[in-house]
Amino acid sequence: MFIDKRSLQNTILYFLLLLVFSSCRSKELNITILQTSDVHAAIFPYDFIRAKETDHSLAQVHSYVKKMRKTGNQEVILLDNGDILQGQPTVYYSNYEEPELAHICSRVMNYMHYDAGTVGNHDIEAGHSVYDKIVKEFDFPWLAANAVDTETGEPYFEPYTVIYKKGVKIVVFGLITPGIPKWLPEELWKGIEFKDMVETAGEWVPAIIEDENPDILVGLFHAGHDASYGGVSAGDYLNENASLRVVQEVPGFDIVFIGHDHDVYKEWVESVDGSKVLVLDPGSSARYISSASIKLEYEGKGKSRSYKKQISGRLLETSGLDPDKSFMKKFSSYSSKIDLYVSRKVGETDRALNSTDALFGDSPFGDLIHSVQLELSGADISFTAPLSINARLDSGNLLVKDMFQLYRFENFLYTMMLSGKEVHDYLEYSYELWFNTMQSDKDDLLKFIVDEKGRPLKHERYPVYRLANAYYNFDSAEGIEYIVDVSKKIGERVEILSMTDGSVFEPGGSYSVAINSYRANGGGGHLTVGAGIPREELADRILNSTSRDLRYYLMKWIESNSPLSPEANMNWKVIPRDWWEKAYKRDYELLFKGE
Repeated sequence: MFIDKRSLQNTILYFLLLLVFSSCRSKELNITILQTSDVHAAIFPYDFIRAKETDHSLAQVHSYVKKMRKTGNQEVILLDNGDILQGQPTVYYSNYEEPELAHICSRVMNYMHYDAGTVGNHDIEAGHSVYDKIVKEFDFPWLAANAVDTETGEPYFEPYTVIYKKGVKIVVFGLITPGIPKWLPEELWKGIEFKDMVETAGEWVPAIIEDENPDILVGLFHAGHDASYGGVSAGDYLNENASLRVVQEVPGFDIVFIGHDHDVYKEWVESVDGSKVLVLDPGSSARYISSASIKLEYEGKGKSRSYKKQISGRLLETSGLDPDKSFMKKFSSYSSKIDLYVSRKVGETDRALNSTDALFGDSPFGDLIHSVQLELSGADISFTAPLSINARLDSGNLLVKDMFQLYRFENFLYTMMLSGKEVHDYLEYSYELWFNTMQSDKDDLLKFIVDEKGRPLKHERYPVYRLANAYYNFDSAEGIEYIVDVSKKIGERVEILSMTDGSVFEPGGSYSVAINSYRANGGGGHLTVGAGIPREELADRILNSTSRDLRYYLMKWIESNSPLSPEANMNWKVIPRDWWEKAYKRDYELLFKGE
């Protein structure tokens, strides 16, 4: 079994610590492990995009962590589970505007004294220059055992770390979702292979148990609990959300912290050996903190030592916590810098923009993105989806912060070659995800999650109804004229009438298509499932890519084309039109008012 120098050093250190603590060890020790995940740059209690205060951030988390560290008769461990480098201008600025300076996340997380973290897919999305730099700035290890360096065959990040608390040995083992090559361009993860979570855990965990002999084994997995998410088989190799499968199939864990899916989750999960493992997920944006309490009662001496463990867990809302004053003072100058950055004027619009409209048909919001993509790429056709369902920009000045509402993610813009048939099948797939098959004007237009009687189901935590699929997969097209007949069966809804310039659209023809990097790499399945292009052939279809994220070019485009007069050109329509009009009003109420 492979034993690196780190493991050997840890073993020597462990036995030295045993000698030190053997004479003063308490027969009882309480350890509290706290976890954040999918913080998405919610560092301050302020949303810089929407210009409003929030009641959840790392400033609130720090208040609780400080309190727990001051509480007697316990040891505290603080962990993060990835996806912190994307989501707010706070980190975008550090990622790309001042990359030469120490990153705000390393400054904040070192200040908070995190003990370990796991890398998330949106951290990889920031690119090598960002995550290779920040991993050196962190005072704690960044983990991901299944992210393997293709040159050395060893983990690109640390596979696990050892933490000691009064002689007790805690191992934290990290895994990242392996779905990254499906979502991100290779240039962002070049040199890294993302391996199957269950397979990797099956190789590493027995070795960790044998080599490290930990008193507590903790999993820190940036992957969700629902292995069937997206309609895939739970047993699929390289499953995006295989956290519970690892727990069930690889014995030895005491606690597993998960993330990625933004779900708040707390369950005891049974492993193959019959043991029960506590699994916790704090959701996203620092709204919750996962807290695992471990009470250890010491038994035996020397090598025969063991602990009787009592483990419990809970999820703590941060909304009732005050932001830590010292934290806010420490980083106030950076917060002020971001406030100035997002307040910079980019251009003007003489009409309001509302992303809600893009859920129901052609819209000014969607057509603005299409216009930018077509002009940047020079492509024949553009695909895009609403990346927010509740963004609203009023008429008047457009500021930097508004660009984060117009385009939420740091996607690149690709140009690909598709056949006319592939364009058609791509759209059939998109509208299958998006729209219900209507039999009358009394049916829903949008596809909701429904109960056994076909009635829309309300969200578990919010007083609204849930869409069956993610809205960021609802792609429309520009550059062609077409109709979507929701009265027809799936696969026969889309009729492409012509190119927008009036020329004939040929199913057997070839067309250049502007498409974001997430979709171009197979994200959402539009190209692989819908258009039927084998994943391994996607790279061969790519003609070119932008060198920076699309939001950057969106800002530049608006600066050059201001003032804007956004409107929908109605190059596509949903029919029957009278059915659409009635369903629009009804579904709007369900989705946004919960009535």
